[in-house]
Amino acid sequence: MGAILNLVERNLHEVRVDADRMLFHIPSSSLFATDAVTGGIIDALREQGCSPEELVHRLGGRFAGQEVQETLRELIALEVVSDGSPLTPEIGLKKVERTALNTVVLNVNTGCNLSCTYCYKEDLDKPSAGKKMGAETAEASVEMLLRESPDEERYSVVFFGGEPLSNRPLIEHMVAYCERRFAEAGKQVEFIMTTNATLLTEEIVDWLNAHRFGLSVSIDGPKTVHDRNRITVGGQGTYDVVRRKAEMLLSRYTSRPVGARVTLTTGVTDVETIWDHLFNELGFAEVGFAPVTSGDISSFNLTSEELVQVFANMKALGRRYLEAALEHRNIGFSNLHQLITDIHEGHKKALPCGAGLKMLAVDHKGELNLCHRFTGSSLPTFGNVHGAVKQVELNDFLSQRLDRTGTGCDSCRIRNLCSGGCYHESYARYGDPTHPTYHYCELMRDWVDFGIEVYSRIMAVNPAFISRYITPRKAH
Repeated sequence: MGAILNLVERNLHEVRVDADRMLFHIPSSSLFATDAVTGGIIDALREQGCSPEELVHRLGGRFAGQEVQETLRELIALEVVSDGSPLTPEIGLKKVERTALNTVVLNVNTGCNLSCTYCYKEDLDKPSAGKKMGAETAEASVEMLLRESPDEERYSVVFFGGEPLSNRPLIEHMVAYCERRFAEAGKQVEFIMTTNATLLTEEIVDWLNAHRFGLSVSIDGPKTVHDRNRITVGGQGTYDVVRRKAEMLLSRYTSRPVGARVTLTTGVTDVETIWDHLFNELGFAEVGFAPVTSGDISSFNLTSEELVQVFANMKALGRRYLEAALEHRNIGFSNLHQLITDIHEGHKKALPCGAGLKMLAVDHKGELNLCHRFTGSSLPTFGNVHGAVKQVELNDFLSQRLDRTGTGCDSCRIRNLCSGGCYHESYARYGDPTHPTYHYCELMRDWVDFGIEVYSRIMAVNPAFISRYITPRKAH
């Protein structure tokens, strides 16, 4: 008697797109169209495990024996079907032995010229009281990057705040320093900045353009939405000035596409209207939405009902994205675009993001934080740029999240796309950054299924869209 074959349910997930059965291979985040033989094998084994000989017999009326055997070998190789051999350990069960940092986030000023009501920086300072990073600390941050990970080809330096342009002299100093320093090392460097746009001038925009900054503008939508929360220290809405500055930026900036970053708080769920305003009226190249569910100030968090509405509205915008893609147009909905990119590339991740693994954030004292959202928090830091990275502590922390034993992530079908969710969300909600973000698991699973459907429809009708608009991931 041969080995007993069984379906490995934790490794496969099926999504039906009209009459087609799409098989999402969970370990590799790859998507396959299920042919009739594959579907027959899955259905038969889902009904009852059996030997290979019995399987061939059960499917004999529909398929040739050799065809069943060849397909079975492929499914066993993918570990969608088990013949009793040990399965490959999950990526989530490995330990982090060494990080390969390629990105440093410089928190150049805790001060901000705005006073956005929902800001996660409870200790954010007014401009006059802001704690500015000095050149010595910023330079040491870059040297730390090169010292810790000398073998990377490309590095990123991110300027963050508060409002980073409120420490413009440091940014200009560091761009000159980095361009010289990385060139000497034979490495490439790119600069990234998120700004509220209020301090932009034509001169600053032209300088940013010359140095090819990757720019995002924080703007929450039309005036009535934006002015609810994004206000001055004196309580005035900032939409009019942000719009004026953003239009000036978009008219002059040519080196890279400029994105808009939208924060969704309680009472704000109309994703389509916000996108329409920012993409079609103002002309941003892409619009990304960040729903707030575990912010420092709980009164601004979306309720569970509002979060359901946000995802429903994101799917409605996603259907417009699909419609445009079939006409070979990209409407810049970055949340869905990123998901489709991940599916197309078979992108799988053991950890939710690069925090601690590829990236560390530096505060004005030079302390190394997991990411920019943890600067000023009570989470212990992982060393100082003037000393050394606490590699053992950092690896132990990351390894805690990697170990999915006993968590809902262990067998979840999106475990290698979501990877447990944002550390800061977990920290804010559960007091533990290694705790999975269980509060929107079902919504995320549904969102990934929707992404699989959209991707499948694009590939069936207009695969040229994927070739044209899905940029190959850089080797970061």
